[in-house]
Formats: sequence, C-alpha cells, structure tokens
Amino acid sequence: MIAKDGYKIILYTGLILLLFLIFAFVTESLSLNIVSGIVCVIFIFHFFFFRDPQREIPQGDNLILSPADGRIIKVDEIEDPLYFKEKVQRVAIFMSLFNVHINRIPVTGKVYLVDYKKGQYLAAFADKAFDCNEQAIIGINGSEGKVIFKQIAGLIARRIVCRVKENQQVQAGARFGMIIYSSRVDVFLPLSAKVHVKLKDKVKGGSSIIGEF
Repeated sequence: MIAKDGYKIILYTGLILLLFLIFAFVTESLSLNIVSGIVCVIFIFHFFFFRDPQREIPQGDNLILSPADGRIIKVDEIEDPLYFKEKVQRVAIFMSLFNVHINRIPVTGKVYLVDYKKGQYLAAFADKAFDCNEQAIIGINGSEGKVIFKQIAGLIARRIVCRVKENQQVQAGARFGMIIYSSRVDVFLPLSAKVHVKLKDKVKGGSSIIGEF
C-alpha cells in the first residue's frame, strides 16, 4: 500500500524519468543515460519510501503507542513551560530515509491542541532541532492522561502533513499524517507515566508500546 501523499511525487518523478529516457534515446548521449539511471533509482526509491503497511494495534486505554517508525534517540526529562507547564518525560524518535514515514495517533482521546511553528531544517537528530526546526504540535486528552507530540522536520524534510483538528476524536494507532523525508517525532508524557523504551530501541508506529499511564 502506498501513502496518498506520495502519489504526486511518484507521478512527477515518473514523468521526469520518461522525458530523460526519450532525450537519451534520441540524442544517444552518455551523460543523459547516466542521469536517466539516477532518476530511475529515485523513482523506484519513492515506492519504497511512501509504503504504508498495515499494523496490529495493541488495545488498552492506558497504553501509549509510538507515533512513528524509527530509532529512539532521547529518553529524558525536560521542562515544558508552554503546554504541560511542568516537567515532563520526553521520548524522541528519529526516522531515517529508510523508515516508514506514516505517523499514527499514540492514544485514544480528544485533540485539544494543534499548533504549527515555522523554523529551520537542521538535522533531525540534532539537539537544536527540537526548538528550531519547523514543527507541528498535537495534544490529546486521553481517558488515562494527556499526551503531546511534535512532528519535527529534518535536514531533507520540507513538508509536514498533519490531518488532525482541535476537538476531533481520535483513535490510538490511526494514521494522521507523515513527514516527507528524514525527520523526527518527540512525545511528551507526564512524569507519572511509565516509559517502556530506552536509547537506540527500534519502534514501529501504531504497534510499538512506548509507555503506559
């Protein structure tokens, strides 16, 4: 299954490839043949990048699911003066170009916060990316507690897709968007929540349990 956000990119890349192949055939140019080969690799890669596999969603109102595929690059405690207005636990997930980039809802509940901040495009694993990069912030009130998470753009990422709205009821594990190309998602949990992951763990969006209330 291919994510619908990838259809246009795959189509445009395919058209560009077709044009290069035609020009390479007509001109018999070695350099155009090489460029056509590179574009062909990019075209095929996009089918891989925009894959959208089905996931087995764990059940339980107290469970906090991973919103993204990737590797855990931070598990710590930080002050959150804007949203929780107190110290919280943070779990940061880095998505490389080779991870599935579909993002999923971590807890069932009602969306009370959707905010967007313009910013830079630093490498997503860099500490400064947390504050400086372009990001979408989503907050959900679940039956067992509150969760906030950030979609953070990366060095290559230039588009954040977020399809949730304030006051919307959402289901844990449901797709809600993606970040196109390598990026990061940070999850903020209350100190009372129990975190189940550690540094360098690999997680899958919608199926890996990163914590519980």
